[in-house]
Amino acid sequence: MHSVYLDHCATTPQDPKVTEAMMPYFSEMCGNPSSLHHFGNEARAAVERARKTIAHSIHARENEIYFVSSGTEADNLALKGIAYVNRKNGNHIITSRAEHSAVLESCRALENEGFEVTYLDVDKNAQVNPDDIRQAISKDTILVSIMHANNEVGTVNNIQQIGKIARNGGCYFHTDAVQSFGKAPIDVEKSQIDLLSISGHKIHGPKGVGALYIRQGVQLAKLMHGGRHERNKRAGSENVPGIVGLGKAATLCMENHAEESQRIGELRDYFQDELITRFSGIHINGHPEQRLYHHLSVSFEGCEADALLLSLDMEGIAASAGAACSSGSLQPSHVLKAMRLTNQLVYSTLRFSLGRWNTREEIDFVLEKLDKIVPRLRQISHFSTGRKSA
Repeated sequence: MHSVYLDHCATTPQDPKVTEAMMPYFSEMCGNPSSLHHFGNEARAAVERARKTIAHSIHARENEIYFVSSGTEADNLALKGIAYVNRKNGNHIITSRAEHSAVLESCRALENEGFEVTYLDVDKNAQVNPDDIRQAISKDTILVSIMHANNEVGTVNNIQQIGKIARNGGCYFHTDAVQSFGKAPIDVEKSQIDLLSISGHKIHGPKGVGALYIRQGVQLAKLMHGGRHERNKRAGSENVPGIVGLGKAATLCMENHAEESQRIGELRDYFQDELITRFSGIHINGHPEQRLYHHLSVSFEGCEADALLLSLDMEGIAASAGAACSSGSLQPSHVLKAMRLTNQLVYSTLRFSLGRWNTREEIDFVLEKLDKIVPRLRQISHFSTGRKSA
């Protein structure tokens, strides 16, 4: 059966060059980075090379990069670490209703411990209005956490302006850059970012590894206790193969960004234009211009997303109805609800996310299958179809 993978926002297939770079650290270079013998020194050197690569990619210092197990852990460490250390300075946190669940659930956990959280509304494109942040900052505000790019609709926020507002307001600024890292330019100095979360498996790297940028001088409470690993910020022996893989994946992103962003962006635009041309009742979600180049969120009026997904899967096509970490949930997308889409559109939305090896032929194959699937589902769906819309 023909197979087409269009769910790169959920996870990416690992690049063979990443696998090749990782392999020696599973076997002959097996040392613990904390060990003093030459095996440990080799492992430590590999970790530090990856740290340097990650730092360079976001214009940070090497000693500001801390390796963790995932973007979720990075988000938790950033929010809870800042909150616990600064409890005496204030108990107010600002975020948005469209954040990743790792941020939202961390905020809810902090609310249970007495912290106050302001959840800002977003506009119809899932963007945060920087003026809303400025107005929400009070003398008790210790942290602003706004994602760089939305994982469900691809919209990019103006983190440079948000960072300036947070700095002027006397509070820390954290951004979840899990979806944007490797795909959109990030400069932690220009954007005045204090903390930034990334993950390996979104950029054709390995699962089980991520990183948190922590601006020099920013203090965090530890969430994991044990040894003094990662300069006493995160206890536990480092995942050397994973860290090496993350570094290699970041290198490949930097080397290939110009070519990939143009090629994949043109392929995404072709897919979008063909959908609008072929079907009535098509709605493109997210900002029309300020969005990730590989991302396409589409509402198919008159179809139910779960039925679309199952039908596509039967044809060997992988897409998503939203965030992968929410799969299996019967709850509507909190991002689409925050954008104030109608229930019909919320439950009719698919996310297609393209990657390094997708081709025009694959997109044509998907369109060919949708030509049959969409009319069939609209005939049997309890949703009514709407007029043609872009």
